[in-house]
Amino acid sequence: MTTTAPTPTPTLRSARRPGWPVPAALVALSAIPVVAGTLRLVQLAGGPELMPADNRFDGLPLALVLHIAGAATYAVVGAFQFAPRFRSRHWSWHRRAGRILAVAGLLVSGSALWLTIGYAPKPGTGDLLYGLRLAFATGMAACLVLGFSAIRRRDVRAHRAWMIRAYAIGLAAGTQAFTEGIGGAIFGTGELRGDLAKAAGWVINLAVAEWAVRRAADARAVEGVVRPR
Repeated sequence: MTTTAPTPTPTLRSARRPGWPVPAALVALSAIPVVAGTLRLVQLAGGPELMPADNRFDGLPLALVLHIAGAATYAVVGAFQFAPRFRSRHWSWHRRAGRILAVAGLLVSGSALWLTIGYAPKPGTGDLLYGLRLAFATGMAACLVLGFSAIRRRDVRAHRAWMIRAYAIGLAAGTQAFTEGIGGAIFGTGELRGDLAKAAGWVINLAVAEWAVRRAADARAVEGVVRPR
């Protein structure tokens, strides 16, 4: 007597889709800080001043250069890790890219701490943003270390969760472009308002990351139920 395996639920079907809209959206979101960072590097190299000058980095812009280069690599390459079918079909690429992303991510978090502690604060920002930058840069590094430790233990679920959280923190600059613009239009500008608008970017990204982690866990649970024994 033969039995027919239950038809996968819509949740499981959606989990098996290539998922290219998500990487495309992440690349689009990262374009804002990547373009801004590229223009800043051009300016530091003696090119035209396409952005307002920032005298804080005159003389020794190494931390800023490392931060921009690391963030661009982390944001763009990391987006392709969110395409499940591409990742599963190119597993060796996924592993090599993961090593690059771990280094780039630590470069982003380390240079962020360097910029926060070693350089004068940006005019118009306050102590709240100073503390938040220290906390989130440290948190991003911790997520990367925990993600690496998890995959060393072959705990794929924990590895993905920590890497998603790290990527969410790293991509906050793109979200902050919107939270600052919308916040300024609604609540006006000012030191505290600006700091809170930037904080909203981190909070939103981490909230989406936690939703994605839980959704992936639910999809795996559904798959375990419908998979034929």
